[in-house]
Amino acid sequence: MDFLRYAEGSAGLLNAELADVADLVRHLADRPELSERATDRDCMLLRRLQRELRPVFEASEASDAAAVVAGLNELMARYPITPRISDHDPSALHLHVAATSSVAELLVGESLLGLASVVCELGPTRLGVCSAAPCTNVYVDTSPNQSRRYCSERCSSRANVAAYRARQRKIGAGGASAAAGAVV
Repeated sequence: MDFLRYAEGSAGLLNAELADVADLVRHLADRPELSERATDRDCMLLRRLQRELRPVFEASEASDAAAVVAGLNELMARYPITPRISDHDPSALHLHVAATSSVAELLVGESLLGLASVVCELGPTRLGVCSAAPCTNVYVDTSPNQSRRYCSERCSSRANVAAYRARQRKIGAGGASAAAGAVV
């Protein structure tokens, strides 16, 4: 299994609004086999995971590697993951999170296994919180030089436009005061 997809799925899960089953079904739109099984209990469990997993992303953003590792280890102990070897393609054996009794348990397992794999392979500072105010979404940074700062192209563009406009105002204000000084 592509653990990066699991890790990115965990960021998507943290960013999702999960007030009710309809929200969870929308979040699972590309996984109809799961969306048809979604329950209120799944929403409750996933909202709890959102609260428990966010500090791991915040610790990574703060370059606190020990807190990232401790946080993920604690969550993996609290939510045991059962991997299994998938042989649906005998020429490409790979790991999946074992099917469980609930949608939430499967998503939690995928999220934690994916994040643990990313942290082990790329490092504990590859998780982040969007730098565009007021956005608080999270992301997984897989860029070669660990340069990602925004959760989406939309936030990146919005932040760049705001910075450009601020520079233009500063130049305009500096030009106006210089012109005012020259008139005196």
